Amino acid sequence: MTSETADFIIVGGGSAGSVLAGRLSEDAATSVLLLEAGGGGDSPLIRTPAGVIGMLPTRINNWGFATVPQKGLGGRIGYQPRGRGLGGSSAINAMIYIRGHRSDYDHWASLGNVGWGFSDVLPYFLRAEGNERLSGPLHGRDGPLNVADLRSDNPFPQRFLEACRQLQLRETDDFNGEEQEGFGLYQVTQKDGQRWSAARAYLLPHLGKRPNLKAVTRARTTRILFEGRRAVGVEYRMGGEVRIARARREVLLSAGAFQSPHLLLLSGVGPGAALADLGIPVVADSPAVGANLQDHPDFIFSYKSRNRSLVGVSPAGSLALMRAFGPYRREGRGLLTTNYAEAGAFLKTRPDLPAPDVQLHFCIGVVDDHARKLHLGHGFSCHVCVLRPKSRGTVTLGSPDPMAAPIIDPNFLDDPDDMATMVEGFRLTRRIMETQPLSVEVAKDLVGVGVVSDEEIAALLRRKVDTVYHPVGTCRMGADDGAVVDPQLRVRGVGGLRVVDASIMPTLLGGNTNAPTIMIGEKAVDMIRAA
Repeated sequence: MTSETADFIIVGGGSAGSVLAGRLSEDAATSVLLLEAGGGGDSPLIRTPAGVIGMLPTRINNWGFATVPQKGLGGRIGYQPRGRGLGGSSAINAMIYIRGHRSDYDHWASLGNVGWGFSDVLPYFLRAEGNERLSGPLHGRDGPLNVADLRSDNPFPQRFLEACRQLQLRETDDFNGEEQEGFGLYQVTQKDGQRWSAARAYLLPHLGKRPNLKAVTRARTTRILFEGRRAVGVEYRMGGEVRIARARREVLLSAGAFQSPHLLLLSGVGPGAALADLGIPVVADSPAVGANLQDHPDFIFSYKSRNRSLVGVSPAGSLALMRAFGPYRREGRGLLTTNYAEAGAFLKTRPDLPAPDVQLHFCIGVVDDHARKLHLGHGFSCHVCVLRPKSRGTVTLGSPDPMAAPIIDPNFLDDPDDMATMVEGFRLTRRIMETQPLSVEVAKDLVGVGVVSDEEIAALLRRKVDTVYHPVGTCRMGADDGAVVDPQLRVRGVGGLRVVDASIMPTLLGGNTNAPTIMIGEKAVDMIRAA
């Protein structure tokens, strides 16, 4: 059996894992081995931002998980795309750079997570960020994660902005500024019009140049190895061969909100009785592993339009795509740089709320069932999601087979307050869509015709709501004995093992989760070095 040793073994080369590998290997005396189940993370399909629409409905760079039937969604099975390859989900996401509301982090600190308040985490956001336009005390200019304004030059999102102005909503040019509330254009993790994933920012520039850094792709980690209660390495499969990697210092688990708890459970860290029923020897009885799953439930308004500036499936759309290659190659501009969700808003469904409770993503194309259902012609869409849902789900094992997918149950809309907020978010978003700058562009409403009453809206939501790709919380951080990891991200009940990814979030943030996951990686590096 092939075996190798490094100071740190990192499982997962996604947003947090790329940060860990890049930062820890800055010390030439520290050896780092990163294991990634997917590929290299730097293909043209990944670098070209518009390629996101080609990846979401496929298994290319994508785990393509499914949920169990959702009781709150009429028994529907949901889709859960997650990035597979270096860069993880930052290699297939919409690249939107959002940190969340400052109160989200202060809430984490209030739960006993010392060092995780907004003033504590801000320096790590600044360390990561390389913003091309914004500066000042809330923005970094020199970090490896390039943040830029969109370069698609599409005029249609201006109609969304004008619709919001007509409703006298607050306007902002910085969703990460002093006030999150408002509408505007999103900034994105791009550089020169190309996707700037966490791997491109932190990892790929150093592979082959730092002798102490090694990344092994197509390597599927199957379990964590323990001696007693201390993690000493991992077992993984590669090309049909079982291999061992041993850690002199720590094993760092960065496999994401679904696969980090999955790997802990496979390795004997989790609810003892459930593990015993599957024949898995219990290393540490930790009932919270895989619990506390949270995600933003999301509904999408979709409209057909005759406006040819919109993305579409038509001869005109094909011609526009062909013509886009020239300006993309020459200048890094035009249609191929779009992230589709070019504009958006953070809004309050009630004026007395302390922070926005819904988020909008305005898209320059029709989005139906995660782009898995295409419509002839052109159109536009607008997502609305609940930012702080009360519903809680789980990630569990259905089998001790490490190659089997985890059982994912987001439990969407289980809490009636989530449905109530979704209904109000629906009404608020439809007001924007029915405002003249947008309504004049509608040739056909694809989803909302005849839906008026709260009951009709709720029924439509149960037929259409799904994830907006922000699962967190399944290895909850906390100061209490029931938490999976402590505020230093060390797995409770064992030694030599940390979890560093979105699964450690105790509660879901008010916004997209990629930038916060990168922040978690940056902060974890300081914790590891201090240890």
